[in-house]
Amino acid sequence: MNDFVRSVPGGSGLRQVVGVSIFNIDPYLLSLLVVIGVYGLAVLRTFDGNGSDLYFGQLARLALGFLMMFCLAQLSPWVYLRWAPILYVLGILMLVLVMFVGVSAKGSQRWLEVPGLPRFQPSEMMKIVVPLTVAWYFRERTLPPRFLDIVASLLIVMIPVVIVIKQPDLGSGVLIASSGIMVLFLTGIRWRWIVLAACIAGASLPVFWQFFTDYQKQRVLTWFNPESDPLGSGWNTIQSTTAIGSGGLFGKGLGQGTQSQLHFLPESHTDFMVAVIGEELGFIGIITLLVLYILVLGRGLYISILTPDTFGRLVSASLSIVFFFYVFANVAIACGLLPVTGFPLPLVSYGGTSAITLLAGFGIVMSIHSHRSWRD
Repeated sequence: MNDFVRSVPGGSGLRQVVGVSIFNIDPYLLSLLVVIGVYGLAVLRTFDGNGSDLYFGQLARLALGFLMMFCLAQLSPWVYLRWAPILYVLGILMLVLVMFVGVSAKGSQRWLEVPGLPRFQPSEMMKIVVPLTVAWYFRERTLPPRFLDIVASLLIVMIPVVIVIKQPDLGSGVLIASSGIMVLFLTGIRWRWIVLAACIAGASLPVFWQFFTDYQKQRVLTWFNPESDPLGSGWNTIQSTTAIGSGGLFGKGLGQGTQSQLHFLPESHTDFMVAVIGEELGFIGIITLLVLYILVLGRGLYISILTPDTFGRLVSASLSIVFFFYVFANVAIACGLLPVTGFPLPLVSYGGTSAITLLAGFGIVMSIHSHRSWRD
């Protein structure tokens, strides 16, 4: 890990442009993201009844996300470096504001409404701002980090995480935590600190359990035994695994699934798109999509290796890995390997701001890639 952080001393040999860049857009990364988006649109288009609404709604969100990605790719990494701490403070203030004047929906108070603008989730912004801020903190510090620097970076991560979990939004809290902690891991933190942190986290689980809401506790308990409440909290997991298993190798065909098309599987177009793909396109359909995701991860890590600056290297690697963490969590939930939480399948699940947030993150990655000599 230490070698990763210091693999490009001076960066003189790697400042040559690798590949072609048009308007600061990496064509390889863009192509992969577009193919994944089209894949998701093809599946959404088959949903009975409101398929057209889902299709055009997601198309509009993807278009907005790609536009944002293009715009962010044009900015110099200096902009993100200078604005990271400011955006972090603003994000914390907005999260606190949500607690008092936020808009509630589905039992959670997560949104802010500004007159003349659509409502938005400040927690989505923090999924990008937190890794930027942690990378900003470590940019000029000695690596591997010292103990006090580790504590300071963890405070940067945990302040927004605690506020978000209180909304309650456990899924977003986990994603924000993972994005910040991933930056810390990539700094080359010594393994003894990692083992110590894992032991402390494990010992603290009973304490954290007391802060979970009743429905969050029920989700965890159902994860261990979905059959204990097959018509209630265990329904989603049972129907999801049934859908994936019934698809076989090649699936039943687009639009021919029973679990999704007959609405046995709730939220099939959002949190359980993997189950829909598994039933309708089979094992081959899931593997094809996973290969595309792995290629995106590989391209993002390749870009980070080419980046001579610590800030850019940490940001591009962490955003790419967190993108794949979305994939891992969503697939694991659909297969019953993790408790049911709101993890969308990146660029495939129908959703409001997740696709826009992820594409904005890749806009920053492209900015770092196309401005590799920005320190000069």
